[in-house]
Amino acid sequence: MKKAIISIGVISDTHGLLRTEAVAALAGSELIIHAGDVGDPDILETLETIAPVHVVRGNVDREPWTQRFPMTDLIKAGSCSIYVVHDLYTMDIDASAANVDMVIFGHSHQPSIEQQNGIWLLNPGSAGPRRFDYPVSVAKVEVQGDQLHAEIVELVV
Repeated sequence: MKKAIISIGVISDTHGLLRTEAVAALAGSELIIHAGDVGDPDILETLETIAPVHVVRGNVDREPWTQRFPMTDLIKAGSCSIYVVHDLYTMDIDASAANVDMVIFGHSHQPSIEQQNGIWLLNPGSAGPRRFDYPVSVAKVEVQGDQLHAEIVELVV
């Protein structure tokens, strides 16, 4: 029997701006991960109307309402472990030793997917205000058992 596919929407660096294009791109997700720098609690309320949201605090999330969010999170999806941190360079675990399959992070606003030492590193880019010449983007992750597939979704804004 084929294992069910879990659809995860990934967003980061909204900085107070949740674009309708981002909401549309995340529609249908069973879980949403926000990798920090939220900027406005209404963003999380809107995302919660789509799916349950896991959020970590980013470096600009300093308002009192953000203090309830952890700096890191470890999420189980299917047979996969996903570690979430805002700034990859502040990671406080050895992902390989912790048997993490994917690390999701934000901060740089630059979308990327790469694999290092068998661990996927995913930055969905920034879905908020555009910085530099980087695209405005989110990411989608599909988990099926112990298999992960990720893609960057560039938003036309």
